[in-house]
Amino acid sequence: MTPNATWISGLVRDIPDYPEPGVTFRDITPLLGDAEGFTRSITELVHRFADVPVDRVLGMEARGFIVAAPVAYRMGAGFIPVRKAGKLPWAVVREEYQLEYGSDKLEIHRDAIHPGERILVIDDVLATGGTAAATCRLVEALGGVVVGLGFLIEIEQLGGRGQLKGRLVESLARY
Repeated sequence: MTPNATWISGLVRDIPDYPEPGVTFRDITPLLGDAEGFTRSITELVHRFADVPVDRVLGMEARGFIVAAPVAYRMGAGFIPVRKAGKLPWAVVREEYQLEYGSDKLEIHRDAIHPGERILVIDDVLATGGTAAATCRLVEALGGVVVGLGFLIEIEQLGGRGQLKGRLVESLARY
């Protein structure tokens, strides 16, 4: 973990061998439940993008919603949910992406982003980068401009930044 984010380490629970042997799951639930830690996380994400013009903040299902909505509120921007396939009730744009074992699909309402809008993508964890990269493709398919991506934590050994080359990426803590 990066030295400048030691405050977050006591609020992220390590769960060894989950979801499979050899994997350490980084559980942000204690961070979300700690009023001071949660507030500081939102404040820090807003601060990291303070000089970036943002029209809307986008959060990915489901933990990304928890972080992105208060960031949008604090920035005075709109909030956009990106959901797993089949969850949105209106016309959607869909992006399929590869996971470590298989694939998944994300959807966004067709009218969620207007051409030229500046979109900040926020999620809880940057791991392999597949979900974040697919989300960026959805934004750009609708004519939006991804101005940055922010994460509470980043699992560096999984190389997610490599999927997001050329983009502004900020994470509060790196493991």
